[in-house]
Amino acid sequence: MGGLSRLGRGQPGRHGRRASEGEGGRHAGVRGEWPGGDGEEGVSNRRAEEFEELRPLLFSIAYRILGSVSEAEDAVQETWLRFEGSSAEPASVKAFLAATVSRIAIDVLRSARVRREEYAGQWFPEPLLADPYEDPERSAELADSVSMAALLLLERLSPLERAVFVLREVFGFGFGEVASAVGRSEAACRQLAVRARRHMDSGRARFETDRREREELAGRFFDAFREGDVDGLRELLAADVRMSGDSGGKAPLWGEGVFGAENVARVLASLITPFVRIGGVVEPHEMNGQPGAIFRDRDGKVINILVLDILDGQVQTIRAVINPDKLGHLGPVADAWAVVRETNRARHLPRSGDEGRLT
Repeated sequence: MGGLSRLGRGQPGRHGRRASEGEGGRHAGVRGEWPGGDGEEGVSNRRAEEFEELRPLLFSIAYRILGSVSEAEDAVQETWLRFEGSSAEPASVKAFLAATVSRIAIDVLRSARVRREEYAGQWFPEPLLADPYEDPERSAELADSVSMAALLLLERLSPLERAVFVLREVFGFGFGEVASAVGRSEAACRQLAVRARRHMDSGRARFETDRREREELAGRFFDAFREGDVDGLRELLAADVRMSGDSGGKAPLWGEGVFGAENVARVLASLITPFVRIGGVVEPHEMNGQPGAIFRDRDGKVINILVLDILDGQVQTIRAVINPDKLGHLGPVADAWAVVRETNRARHLPRSGDEGRLT
């Protein structure tokens, strides 16, 4: 395990679990055997360096297939363990590792889907502050596929369709590599890709918003939110805007959602003043490539995140992730129930000296 010690994050997953073996034992693109004897330590070090270089890509693949930061990290860790323990030399380390992490993610997703069907309330992906992988030639595909809206569309696909779409349409792998990764023929993968594209295209919004325009609108939104300005918020919201949240039954939530510009504007405006009275902080922060914010208590602990879906010059959807199980990778997590109780008590305090804390 000498190479493992060189990997900064190459430790067992946060929950100490290994992803299911599943189909991962089939090695794609294998060329031969790694040399043994005196060269074993050098091979181990070389593997560690190659793996670390490809780690951002592997995480990005796994996250798009799974929609979970913790599960993606575990899949990447399991990929390293299989790579380190393999005696075969891949013809392409990149293709080999991408195939391995995809198989692991497919197996994890199959079991996760059962849990998600029994999930309490709406299920949203775990928020991602920044995608670690960059490819200037595929920047549009990478950005489009990591948003909350896109990840929720991916949830409609079968595990195989999802993996094929991610590998082919997002990361640009050839159908031969995709076929090896998912254990299907190239012809079958082409059919899976067609079905996946059809599902994704049918669910995409018709109007896109320029990034600069989106950031400017988000800035105005958070300014109005900070001021508790109902009229200012209403102007920025689509008439049929929807605000919903994922608490997993483990945190307070406003029913099944809030609908319509007037209702959403009034709910948001009513939240901010008592929240800042108790020392709450709202940190605007890009989330899954979209404008958003992290809500923290007076001690800096994470309460929830908020993500804005902006299209055609208006806020169309507001999604909140409040489930504490999905926030731990962002930092220490607050007791959201306690924060709500304190916020409710603060509603009855005098209004003098209130200043919104928006960092």
